[in-house]
Amino acid sequence: MRPRGMRPHNVDVVRRARLYADGKTLVVRDRRLRERRYPVGAGGIRRAVFVPPDASDAWETVSKRPTERWGVLVFENEDGHDVLCVPLAEWLPEAGVVGILNLKPAKCLDRTGLRELAAALGIPVEEKPRSGAGGRELPETGPGRAPDRAIHRELPRWHNWTRGLGAFGWLVALVVAFAADVDWCLPIAAGALFALPAADSVVRVGAWWRNRRDVGRFAEAVVITPDPAAGGGATPRFRRTACVRVLPGDVVLTDTVGRERWLGREGAHGVARLVRLVSPGDRQPLGVEFRDRSGEVRALLPWRHWFAGLQGQKRWEEMVSALSVSAVDEEARSTRRPVEVTKPLWTGHPLAADARMMSPLPAKDARAETSWHSSVIGGNELLLVPLFSLVLIAGLFGDTVTARLAGLFSALTIVTEWAPAATWSLISRFYYDKPYANA
Repeated sequence: MRPRGMRPHNVDVVRRARLYADGKTLVVRDRRLRERRYPVGAGGIRRAVFVPPDASDAWETVSKRPTERWGVLVFENEDGHDVLCVPLAEWLPEAGVVGILNLKPAKCLDRTGLRELAAALGIPVEEKPRSGAGGRELPETGPGRAPDRAIHRELPRWHNWTRGLGAFGWLVALVVAFAADVDWCLPIAAGALFALPAADSVVRVGAWWRNRRDVGRFAEAVVITPDPAAGGGATPRFRRTACVRVLPGDVVLTDTVGRERWLGREGAHGVARLVRLVSPGDRQPLGVEFRDRSGEVRALLPWRHWFAGLQGQKRWEEMVSALSVSAVDEEARSTRRPVEVTKPLWTGHPLAADARMMSPLPAKDARAETSWHSSVIGGNELLLVPLFSLVLIAGLFGDTVTARLAGLFSALTIVTEWAPAATWSLISRFYYDKPYANA
């Protein structure tokens, strides 16, 4: 089993983390290749309970417990104690491009491979609702009482602690400095606030370095890049970033903003067929669906942006050959209303969001999807942190060493916040997300 698709700063999770069976042992491997092993049988895991989300309050599930949006599979020992909780949303590769209303929770047991994994280990799976007669509640978190959870953080734990302590330290040191007239607290406050953008920079630089060293992982891959039709609005970002890599055991799909997800090629949940959707009338290709052995659609590529160019037919044949699966044509079933004829044919498709992300995005949307502050950190940090830094930046022209040091840290904070954001925005506006002249 492979984790959900993730953004560039977290793709090492998708590439390394796995949930698999080693004989009669359930193994959870994390991004650092560390393994937690759970024996199955006497003294170990004996059963699994699937707890679907509360259908009566889907909004609370999605907003407050997003990892449980398709339910949780709980592995229990022979005493009925919970050993391991596996949220299905964490192990569904397409979790970021399919909505909870478009996919039934029970289907996710098959799409993730959890049902097949449990069968291979000889673990019976039963379903119990979250509440009601015969139901159960998920275990509460707490030291010594919660079972292990197979989840992956969007950002490392140290990053959250550093940012939290930095904001708290800035506030406390600033209050002490002005209330008690303690000059040496000023550089402490400025340095604490500098910890916020510094932690962000460490995560980004670390991810860049790991991805740079990980290039050899795809040395044997067959790479399919987009060949869009003229007039499709293709951008350098789309042409350089989006691709489909075919490995001996996996299919790796990278969308326009660098989000990467891995689909297996083996097992019931592996890619087993390619379906080219054609229009009912003139039989023109519209899109390509990746389907597993159960007939479930796992990915959707718009034909116009991938195979409608001069070399498009050749690349289509290369992808079919590399996957070594059957490829058939099917008429597309449009869900559009007559007044919506200007919208893409996949409007209403369960993976419509996937087709959008595997297409050239408008410049504004692309900047929002790739911006660190809007898509990863969130909030108004790009405005608030520099604004708070202005309180002490005048110290650069002060007469004391402490004031100058505080001013220096404040200036570094502003530069570290604004420089990457401004640089990336300019590159996006004037090159990366500017359509080619003949596109």
